[in-house]
This record gives sequence, C-alpha cells and structure tokens, in this order.
Amino acid sequence: QVQLVESGGGLVQPGGSLRLSCAASGSIFSVASMNWYRQAPGKQRELVADISTEGITEYADSVKGRFTISRDFDKNTISLQMKNLKPEDTAVYYCKALISGTSRIYYTYWGQGTQVTVSS
Repeated sequence: QVQLVESGGGLVQPGGSLRLSCAASGSIFSVASMNWYRQAPGKQRELVADISTEGITEYADSVKGRFTISRDFDKNTISLQMKNLKPEDTAVYYCKALISGTSRIYYTYWGQGTQVTVSS
C-alpha cells in the first residue's frame, strides 16, 4: 500500500522558519505531481505549493517569496521550506501526491497532515 507521511510541523514565532517534509512509501511505480495544501480552522483547504514530475513549481500568492517547495526524486519526498512565517500561515499542512502502484493506475493520496502554528 502507498502511504504519504508528513513531518516537521510545530510552533514557531512570527518571522521564524520551519521545514516540512513528506515521504511517499510503499509499492510505488511512479510519482507524478506532489503538492502542499493547508487548511486553517473555518477555512477551505488551499493549495500552497505544487511541484510537477518535471520539477515545475507553483505557489499561492500569499506565500511567494517565503516558501520553497523541493523534491527528491530518488527518495520520493518533497519538502516545504517556510521562512518569515506569519500568524496567517497557521494551519494544518497536508501533502498530496498522484501516485501509481503496481496496478499502473494513478491515484490521489493524502498525508495525515502536520500542524503549523505561528504565534507569539
């Protein structure tokens, strides 16, 4: 079975930095796009950063210049380096990936989420 696991969340003061990681594991044939989403209480889940199989990246306007998504194709992992964090960045961050297993059919997988709290 394919699984996505996020890590790296925590409590940080405004202006601080945090690095999130997401690892895909299991019987993986191919990993297409991988994304970072976040959801704050009372808000819809929003796309934060995306990286395609070709390494093309896209960011939400609210995080451009502060967040950086990267991908390790050998390890099937993505990271989200977050800098100059703001209270409005507080949310549960989720990893999402389009992955095919032994069936060669692509499915969407979600991680369990990791809490990021920016507060002083």
